[in-house]
Amino acid sequence: MAAAKIKKGDSVVVLSGKDKGRTGTVLQVLPKDGKVVVEGVNVATKHRKPTQQNPQGGMDRTPAAMPICKVAVADKDGKPTRVRFETKDGVKVRVAVKSGETIDG
Repeated sequence: MAAAKIKKGDSVVVLSGKDKGRTGTVLQVLPKDGKVVVEGVNVATKHRKPTQQNPQGGMDRTPAAMPICKVAVADKDGKPTRVRFETKDGVKVRVAVKSGETIDG
């Protein structure tokens, strides 16, 4: 399997869909499914009945997984960029294609 270009903690931009243009932080990466969970994006609402643990009930809003191809890493200016790998000082690092800067993480 190829190395992951998007990792947990990265700041990403949504490229398509109902949340196009929104940004968020990656909470979870699911490489087998090819999906990511992004904070505040693709929020699913689940109606909960009142229970003893949650006597109020109500609606739970949680971010759902979305295809990894619909997000791109945000560059220093907040715009989407692709990622490539380079070797610097014998260490493999991720580099933003637009700006050429290394991506922390």
